[in-house]
Amino acid sequence: MRRELALRTIPPNAITALALCFGLTGVRFAITGEWQNAVGAILVSAVLDALDGRIARMLRADSRFGAELDSLSDVIAFGVSPAIILFLWSLSFVPKYGWVIALTHAVCCASRLARFNSQLDAGNPKKSAGYFTGTPAPAGAALALLPLILWLSTGMEIFQRTYVVAPWTIIVALLMISDLPTYGWTSFRLRKGWRQTALLLIALVGTSLFIAPWPTLSALIILYAVMIPFASRSYAKVTRRVAAESLPS
Repeated sequence: MRRELALRTIPPNAITALALCFGLTGVRFAITGEWQNAVGAILVSAVLDALDGRIARMLRADSRFGAELDSLSDVIAFGVSPAIILFLWSLSFVPKYGWVIALTHAVCCASRLARFNSQLDAGNPKKSAGYFTGTPAPAGAALALLPLILWLSTGMEIFQRTYVVAPWTIIVALLMISDLPTYGWTSFRLRKGWRQTALLLIALVGTSLFIAPWPTLSALIILYAVMIPFASRSYAKVTRRVAAESLPS
């Protein structure tokens, strides 16, 4: 019997493939020294990565193939590509150790995604509560590229120095494979009275991304980094509340 493939399965997988292509295009721009375009390609890849899963669920086109393709795309777009970009931009000034540090980011990203895939069929208490285990791959790529984005924003050469980029890259790599809970979209709860304020902030941030993209991106990434310790405390509160509710009355 001939097996046919539903057309609704094509759009999410096509978006995933497009995210992979944008990630590799970032490397192409880095080779020619077009750093703004290199970072922009990675950011577009992150946006596409955020869309493919939601579109798959909306179209009821979830599949094991799509999940595997998404992970492979993430390894390349958020692991390999940022590592090469950082090496070409800064870490190449110490070629031997710089390349090892770049590899650390790529390997930790791959390890994180392998751990994620291994837990697809198993229960994950952090995920069920709306939190991630460790820094997600797109956020890890953004954090790793923060020195480059700060350099584009300020023009200060200190952000390109290897003694700044190298330890920061290692810290971000370790955050990706850590067991620290980090915020996910579903972990946030917005009070009704804050709806208008949230819409105003989103509009202002969106406008700022067009007017002053690099300072705005720098501020958003720094804000995310500052929120990581608060996510651990927030998750601890959630687990205590769940434990209290499960106790017999």
